[in-house]
Amino acid sequence: MPLFLADTPAAVQPPTVVVTAERAPEQRERTAASVSIVDSKRLDRLGEPLLSNVLRLLPSVAVATSGPAGSITEVRIRGAEANQTLLFIDGIRANDPAAGNVPRFELVGADLADRIELVRGPQSALWGSEAIGGVIALSSDAGASPQLSVEGGSFGFARAGGRTNVTQGNVSASVAGGVQRATGIDSFGAPGGDKDGYANLALRTRVEWRPSDQLTFAATSFGVSGRSAYDGYKDFVHADTADVTRNRLGAIGVNADWREGGWQVTASASILASRNRNLLAGDFVNQTAGERRSVGFQLARELTTGAVHHRFILAGDADKERFTASDAVYSGATGQRRSRAHEALTAEWRAEAGPLTTDMAVRRDAFNRFKDATTFRGSALLSLGRGWALTGSYGEGIAQPTFFDLYGFFPDSFVGNPNLKPERSAGWEAGIRYASGPVSVRATIYRQRLHDEIVDVFLPTFQSTTANATGTSKRAGLELEGEWQLSPTLRLAANYAYLKASERRDALDRPVQELRRPKHSGSLVLDGQKQRWTYGASLALVGDRRDTDFDVFPARTLTLKGYWLAGARIGYQLNKRVQLFGRVANAFDRTYQDVVGYRTEGASVDAGLRIGLR
Repeated sequence: MPLFLADTPAAVQPPTVVVTAERAPEQRERTAASVSIVDSKRLDRLGEPLLSNVLRLLPSVAVATSGPAGSITEVRIRGAEANQTLLFIDGIRANDPAAGNVPRFELVGADLADRIELVRGPQSALWGSEAIGGVIALSSDAGASPQLSVEGGSFGFARAGGRTNVTQGNVSASVAGGVQRATGIDSFGAPGGDKDGYANLALRTRVEWRPSDQLTFAATSFGVSGRSAYDGYKDFVHADTADVTRNRLGAIGVNADWREGGWQVTASASILASRNRNLLAGDFVNQTAGERRSVGFQLARELTTGAVHHRFILAGDADKERFTASDAVYSGATGQRRSRAHEALTAEWRAEAGPLTTDMAVRRDAFNRFKDATTFRGSALLSLGRGWALTGSYGEGIAQPTFFDLYGFFPDSFVGNPNLKPERSAGWEAGIRYASGPVSVRATIYRQRLHDEIVDVFLPTFQSTTANATGTSKRAGLELEGEWQLSPTLRLAANYAYLKASERRDALDRPVQELRRPKHSGSLVLDGQKQRWTYGASLALVGDRRDTDFDVFPARTLTLKGYWLAGARIGYQLNKRVQLFGRVANAFDRTYQDVVGYRTEGASVDAGLRIGLR
């Protein structure tokens, strides 16, 4: 996504910096990685309450929500599984260890981020486990405009939130948060069914102290809390039930950074905790809880030898995870108390020599529950002149088995497999780019292979378990992206992605199309500002997908029809501080499903008020 400021001439734009494509921040045009960025202006102008709706607009991102807004939301990048996406929030690893190591996008409101960064492709050589499909980083921006806002509209939707920042001498602080709720719709659609709504609360803070130009200390935190009603299963069949899930996820992190004469030393530590509690008609059913304690250290050195500029990085990371589970339905039979630990060492070398930039990284992960793993990544960018560049990279990824995959137990349906191995992925990509003034275009092809994929296996006892597949799953695709600053008051971004993703559980099986992944997807996004008006609009294409219907026996695989999803927001500045705005979602009133059996909302209209604090 473009980062041009809509009210600033393109010729004076500052360089766009990415933070997860390498172990140190780098200018976007000087990294070979496939990166998409959404800045605070675009987030404000689109006005989406949940960030999953913004992620849907990025290349090769498939979003599947099991019902109306606030329901379980899976995000898949380049055909990877939902737990093969790594999420950072203000630099803290945020995948939930108590919920299958997936990012909890159903809880992540737009108030939690001023900026979104997406790096596609395997990145485990830099960031470790779960970075198979890609990495998503949400971050706060001290330059984002302080504001308060309230809005409400269709389906009982209401939202209030804000952000502010302050600087006093060498200390700066920022805080943002918001609350939102909706009564929703009946996701099952039975006559007389109850509505399945949600309520979310999000808060984030950052405090930074710079006692000198060389030294910086920072403390960050975030927390999300949510309640979502959903329709579950009764007698093994999807039904209109009174299920409710209550979720909490929070973290705090600290880091110190010292820079002097080409050297940089960074140390960090964080604690993340989560709890997921399920109820039926108000009665406790089961609960999971997780905790992750992490520490990290990084040493970087920049120097020049002849015509080559080098950057060397050596980083060490360690974490320990805890997982607990309990229930009321099975008299505690599903109870678990598990823990695991791991350490990692990463080395990265980046070199720039005229038009050529190369980057190589290798990482060794040592697990106390699995076999150790080594991953590698190498990339190159060659500038051809006149705005043209060629890129290429090779990367490897791993994903640990989840605690549930290993130890989960439901007497009537599931038993875990403690002998699982981590999933392994490897792949390459190649691209060509053009950027000149207000226009940039990118085309990328990629191919990945997934080994030891963790799949469900059905047992003669009518239970299921998990196992590492002996076959190889294949993912390949094409991405086309364009960005255009039409004028100082309007910017436009468009993308199209083709994906071919097949799963092969056994080496002798025929490959079958992966579920919930459209072959064709894309989006068109525009936003801008002119005098008193601000505006943003989006159009997302989600192509046909395959999914499994478990409400019949035997279960059958069917095709979910593709759809177009349109949204828009327009604001009018009454005076220097006060803005009135209106927003429409699913403007074409499309009837669609992301997951078999779960309905989604039709067209909706909201209106609100935004107050600038400066």
